[in-house]
Amino acid sequence: MPEVLDRVPTRDKVVFLTYDEGAERDPRFVEMVRDLRLPISVFLTDTAAGPAYARLARLRAAGATIENRTPDHAGLRGRPYAEQRAQICAGRDRLRSRLGRRPVLLRPPYGRYDRTTLRAAADCGIKALILWRPTHAYGRSTALHPGDILRPHEPGRPLASLTSETTRVLRRLQARGFTVARLEDYL
Repeated sequence: MPEVLDRVPTRDKVVFLTYDEGAERDPRFVEMVRDLRLPISVFLTDTAAGPAYARLARLRAAGATIENRTPDHAGLRGRPYAEQRAQICAGRDRLRSRLGRRPVLLRPPYGRYDRTTLRAAADCGIKALILWRPTHAYGRSTALHPGDILRPHEPGRPLASLTSETTRVLRRLQARGFTVARLEDYL
């Protein structure tokens, strides 16, 4: 069964920045990722990415790793195994055919999953389900821990603020002596 992670066990003073679809829409963000060589992971639905694969290719060329979030962001928890497997494998296959890399991580829509999701994900070749620790990224908590998986962009907020939110998070991390690492390198 895949692991379910919102933190990666490590003693290294690193955290991981993860984003959901939409990151590719902000050209300033793509430039930031490229200029800072920022090792980020982006979890995509096919419906959001479908018309934007050229922009995604630029984000990927800038250094981002693209991972799976299912084709249409439909909730998985509580659905039958066949439906969950179809969603997870379809997302994996579409990203592989369009970007040339098969995702091995899955962010379940809404962060919700069940035992059936884990079984279906395993059957689709997924190594881990990736959740996040949003309270650390938004300043609601003062505690940061080595290996925390952060999601700097809060759903429902304008994407125009993605670059500024990421800048704020990076400053906070730097002030606390943390470095951003590539999530896939630690799994």
